[in-house]
Amino acid sequence: MTQTITVIRGDGIGPEIMDATLHVLDSMNLGLSYEFADAGIVALEKHGELLPAATMESIRRTRIALKSPLTTPVGEGFSSINVELRKRFDLYANVRPAKSFPNTKSRFASGVDLVTVRENTEGAYIGEGQSVSEDGETAMLTQKVTRRGSERIVRYAFELARRTGRKKVTVVHKANILKSTSGLFLKTARLVAQEYPDIECNEMIVDNCCMQLVMRPEQFDVIVTTNLFGDIISDLCAGLVGGLGLAPGANIGSDAAIFEAVHGTAPDIAGQGKANPCALLLAAAQMLDHLGKCEEAERLRRAIVQTLEEKDSLTPDLGGTGNTMSFAQAIARRV
Repeated sequence: MTQTITVIRGDGIGPEIMDATLHVLDSMNLGLSYEFADAGIVALEKHGELLPAATMESIRRTRIALKSPLTTPVGEGFSSINVELRKRFDLYANVRPAKSFPNTKSRFASGVDLVTVRENTEGAYIGEGQSVSEDGETAMLTQKVTRRGSERIVRYAFELARRTGRKKVTVVHKANILKSTSGLFLKTARLVAQEYPDIECNEMIVDNCCMQLVMRPEQFDVIVTTNLFGDIISDLCAGLVGGLGLAPGANIGSDAAIFEAVHGTAPDIAGQGKANPCALLLAAAQMLDHLGKCEEAERLRRAIVQTLEEKDSLTPDLGGTGNTMSFAQAIARRV
């Protein structure tokens, strides 16, 4: 069967890493077809808006999108295009794996293999109720955490652990201080955990979690937490394994899912063939898992690892002399 996915080529280095990723996917004969859609600066220039109605309709229709990085203009439009997409499609689960890769500039060449599951639609990160006093001396925002939001993200984390053979879920919170919001999240997580006796559950205060991640990341398996904490922790985890160039992300909802490279648009190297496509390729592997093509997803991941091991056509950030497409071609030969 043919599966149609919405493809957003993005801004800056986005088109280059997307072309590289589609080259690899095409080499795998997966029966994928692509519906290209615009967002970000490209969409603003072509259609006069950052998220055209046609793009939103495409995602609603296909229910799957693969997205390169986008630029949100300063001083106009949404506070973040990514946040807006998550809100509009209720993409409540942000899933960020971090795994050690060979021949990368990393503190941990081995031993890291964890997933951060971040609540994606509420909490302080959303920025609701922002206000500044007339004299400019006081700023405020509202932090909202709901039982429903907490329950579904914690349940997602436990289901992911069970489905992928992971053994432990760590609930990260700040309930000792944020007794209302973080407290509700923690209480809800404890109730959900009781339904999964086969999965070990432990709790960790967020500041201790950050320290433990730096000291002994191998103790973690699945981390589940609220929006702002998850944003910080997931980037910390990317730093453990070589940076955002190796950091994929999935945004999952009941009716749609968007898979993306989580790094920026890197306009300083756009068009030069220097961009590392690994983050988007790994996001494509997450997409294949979501589509039930788990064996194919593992083939793709193995090909990436083998190419890194052989140091074949690596991009400059990985210490090689290859370019974006030659790196992708080397992966395609192995997939």
